[in-house]
This record gives sequence, C-alpha cells and structure tokens, in this order.
Amino acid sequence: MRSFDVVVVGAGLSGLHTARLLAERDLNVLVVDRRRTLTAGIRTTGIFVRRTLDDFDLPEHLLGPGVRDVLLYPPSRRAPIHLRSDRDEFRVADMAAVYLHASDAAAAAGAQVRLGVRYEHFTKGLLRLAGAEPVRTRFVVGADGARSTVARDLGLGVNRRLLIGAEIVHPVTPDSEPPAFHCVLDPRVAPGYLGWVIDDGRHAHVGVAGTEGAMRSGVRHLLDRFAVDAPGRTAAAGPLERRGGPIPVGGVLRRLACPDGLLVGDAAGAVSPLTAGGLDPCLRLSALAASVTVEYLRTGDQDVLRGYDGGALRARFRGRLAMRRAFGGLRSVAATEAAVALLRGRAGRALAARVLFGDGSFPDVTHVAHIAGLPAER
Repeated sequence: MRSFDVVVVGAGLSGLHTARLLAERDLNVLVVDRRRTLTAGIRTTGIFVRRTLDDFDLPEHLLGPGVRDVLLYPPSRRAPIHLRSDRDEFRVADMAAVYLHASDAAAAAGAQVRLGVRYEHFTKGLLRLAGAEPVRTRFVVGADGARSTVARDLGLGVNRRLLIGAEIVHPVTPDSEPPAFHCVLDPRVAPGYLGWVIDDGRHAHVGVAGTEGAMRSGVRHLLDRFAVDAPGRTAAAGPLERRGGPIPVGGVLRRLACPDGLLVGDAAGAVSPLTAGGLDPCLRLSALAASVTVEYLRTGDQDVLRGYDGGALRARFRGRLAMRRAFGGLRSVAATEAAVALLRGRAGRALAARVLFGDGSFPDVTHVAHIAGLPAER
C-alpha cells in the first residue's frame, strides 16, 4: 500500500495549485480526480480579475484580451449602464489549457497526479478510492468542489447557500470592437443572480446562474431562453461546449481544518458572495493552506491549524454577504428594474464600479498568515 504525506482530492485550480506548493516544500503529494481528462467537466467561465493577474504568474498565451467595459442591463434590456475602467479589469482564460498547465507544474514540482480515480472515503489515515488500491496519508486536502465529500468525512464546514449556473461556449465572429462584459439582471432567467456574455477573443461565454431553489425548474431551459437574444452575443457557429454546476455564495466556511485535513477552493466556500467569482480566492486561499499544512506536518502542533481560520476570513465578507442577501431578494421584474434605476445615479455607479473594479474581492491571506506566524506561499 502506497503512503503519502498529503493527498489532494480534486484537480481543479485550487487543488493543483496547493499540490504544487506542497511538493515544492518536499512533501510527498498525490492528487486524485474522478475525471479522466482535465479538459472535460469544466465548470467555470474562466474570468480572471485584475488583482489576480497582477499577483499571480498566469500564462499570458492562455489569456484572452483585456476587458475594460461592463454593461449592466435591466430586465427590459433597454439603456444599459455602461461602466468603463482605465485598466484591463478582466481576462477570460482557456481553462482547459490552464488546468493542463497547472497539472504539469504540480508534476514538475514532484506531485503525482492520477486521473480517473474517484475518492470514496477517508478515516484513520486510510484513503479509499473506487476501483483502486487504498492509500495511506498523513493529511487530506479537500479540493472537491462546492458539495465536498471530503468536508463531510472530516466533519468540517459544508456549503449551504448555493447558486446553480450554466453556460454555453461557442466561436465568435471576428470583430474589431474591444470585448465587453455584458451582465443582465433579470429574475425571469437568472433569479437571485444574473445572465452574462463575455468572450476571450476566440469564444463567447453565454451563461446564467440563480439561487439553488429557483433554478430547480431547469437551468438549461433558462439558459437557452436567455441565449436567444443575449446582448453582445456574436455567434459564428453553434455551441462547442456546455458547462455548469453549483457555486457557493455563503462566504468562507467557519471550520476549514482539523488534524486530518483541510479544505480549499469551492469546498471551503472561497468564492465572493456577491460576484460569485472564485478563481482569485482559490489561488489566495491555497497559498495559505499550503503554509499551514507544511508547518503542521513539520511540527505536529495542532495550534498551527488555527492559522487557517474561516472566522477571521469571513469578517471581510460581512458587507458582501449583506449585499448578497439583498441581491437574492430581487425576485420580481419591477423590483429589479427599480434596483438598476438606483445604480444610474452617481452613488449607484460608484458602488457598482467598486464591486466590479475594486481590489477587495478576497482578503489578503498574507495578513492572516502573519498573525499565525506563517509564511504566505505563492
């Protein structure tokens, strides 16, 4: 039976980033994922915000053109609010290629990545895998998504507030106009959130998301309904791909770690409650998780795990959690039209620009790491 220092369950961006950082610190790391290929089962649009692009070394050739313009539409789709930044605020990545790049980086650092292997259960140092020999491990990192099985096995926090999202990806007609981010507030197709259109220079992403209960009637039907006349859509051909899945928007979970393991990414609720952006949080939280894991396995001191404190991180989200509740309460067309009308004024536009273009999407984990006496990995 093979033994490892750490097994990372889930080969998404958070899991692979954590695995690379751990392997670079000379830990024996295994990554398992039930997908047979990292280019399948993609659930994110792949929108990276400026703060992430500034702070992390992402492959330039895998990123689409910079997006500076955001158009916010009311349900009527008339007279959108046009917000423009003087900097590139968003870039859409080729996520299939990003995952492959992250997997190669983890492997180059010394981690083993095994695909087509489904996690079943973990108890007393023994990790069971479907159709494969179990392995022994000192520690487990749950990077297995919003409905994490690892979290339940470890007795850690579980995401309770979810959006359900879906999108289609298709080629776009070449256009000389710079790309824009089109956001439609319409409870008829995206109750509690929004519909969107954004492109990466080669493909357009057309999607909707809404609160879990409201989307049970059929997210695919609502997406198809939205896509018929979605603003900014310039399809050159039919859909190449469909994506979708749950998005946690309840904020970082309070209990993220125990002596047997910890959570990262969507499993940890590391997603902006308001914008539902998760790529920046997953990278930042993975850096802190790696530092905590290395120090804990080196010393065996359980007090080190307090440095991975969901309560401390949640404090930063109070305002956004409040706005999430208000946003989720917009269930009628009339109320949504009125809310968009409020954003047309100077104060409303300033608030919208702060949410969309601001630097506060996720806490700076270096501050939390400093309090815990830990280095913050990158």
